[in-house]
Amino acid sequence: MRIAVEGCMHGDLDNVYRTLQYMEQVQNIKIDLLLCCGDFQAVRNENDLKSLNVPPKYRSMNSFWKYYSGAEVAPYPTIFIGGNHEASNYLWELYYGGWAAPNIYFLGVAGVVKFGNIRIGGLSGIYNARHYHLGHYERPPYNENTIRSIYHVREYDVRKLMQVEEPIDIFLSHDWPLGITDYGDWKQLIRFKPFFEKEIQEKSLGSKAAAQLLEKLRPPYWFSAHLHCKFAALVQHGEGGPLTKFLALDKCLPRRKFLQVIEIEAEPGPYEIHYDEEWLAITRRFNEIFPLTAKSANYGSIKLEMEDCRQWVKTSLKERGTKPFDFVQTVPCYDPSRSVSNSQLAGYPRNPQTESLLKFLELPYLLDDMLESDGPSGSSVPLSDSGSFFDSEDIPIDDVDDMEEETAEPEDA
Repeated sequence: MRIAVEGCMHGDLDNVYRTLQYMEQVQNIKIDLLLCCGDFQAVRNENDLKSLNVPPKYRSMNSFWKYYSGAEVAPYPTIFIGGNHEASNYLWELYYGGWAAPNIYFLGVAGVVKFGNIRIGGLSGIYNARHYHLGHYERPPYNENTIRSIYHVREYDVRKLMQVEEPIDIFLSHDWPLGITDYGDWKQLIRFKPFFEKEIQEKSLGSKAAAQLLEKLRPPYWFSAHLHCKFAALVQHGEGGPLTKFLALDKCLPRRKFLQVIEIEAEPGPYEIHYDEEWLAITRRFNEIFPLTAKSANYGSIKLEMEDCRQWVKTSLKERGTKPFDFVQTVPCYDPSRSVSNSQLAGYPRNPQTESLLKFLELPYLLDDMLESDGPSGSSVPLSDSGSFFDSEDIPIDDVDDMEEETAEPEDA
């Protein structure tokens, strides 16, 4: 099985897919799957842009809307996680995962799926210590604070992934695991990104949550993005233990290293995306403590004996089948030929895929529960995520992408 891995998509699906098609022609190969490590920007219409944490002058429809509308169909099965520049209102609809467009699957805020016999797991968002132990209190429409916290990794989702016992083949995270630079050529990295040096020396570059998952899951492959550069590392877990090949990739721009194709041993195709039995059992067990306010979940109250839950899921999947529920459009799609009033685009509907999955798992729908959903009183936007890239307190790390855009050469803008 050949799998293409892409760093930050930034909504540029057309160019990524064209690049892969060109690679297939030149190298006479067939690519079976595309993985994207975040900042996918699944923007369906003008209203979605309001949930994108990007300064207004950089907000653009880009090309995802064509795939959402059906005008274009992804030429490769595509699986993506969320980053810190997303249409967060849409991804919240698909919190548990689902089709963002035909042939384009969102892995969820945290999730595991199967592609053929390959297990792929992922964690969306970026780490921020201030919000890590809080619940998912943000709801659309987002304000100036919640638009910048909605994508911060939460302990609840990490704890769910920490319950995974069966082997994961590939894991995706947007930001890098903390300490990963110790296992690669960090000196070469700081020649390209000199402002990383302070954080590398202080061992503050990266995500503590991702490092925890790396140590627990120990997948053969781990892919990340976020820092807009290519970096490889090889992690050995204990003396004589398993190896994890880590690779971070750049964003989709000319002459940048944003794509890598790997070949992984797998059963013969054809390949399709399927629900993962163990992950659905974990989801069903943990949903009873889903924290939907700023208050953290009470993890001590959940009984983690999984056997009965696993057997229930196994029996139910045997009856229904393991294919995800079908894609459904939930809002009007962008139409470049006509303008649409805000009233036509208003509203934040429930996604039928999510409703169907929860009904199948016999779980309540909680994503639009507004009870005590406000964030911490007096909360303000933190000035750094996953470490500060700059000494100046006036520059939040979330704006690093935007600053790069602003200073890019014309052909890269």
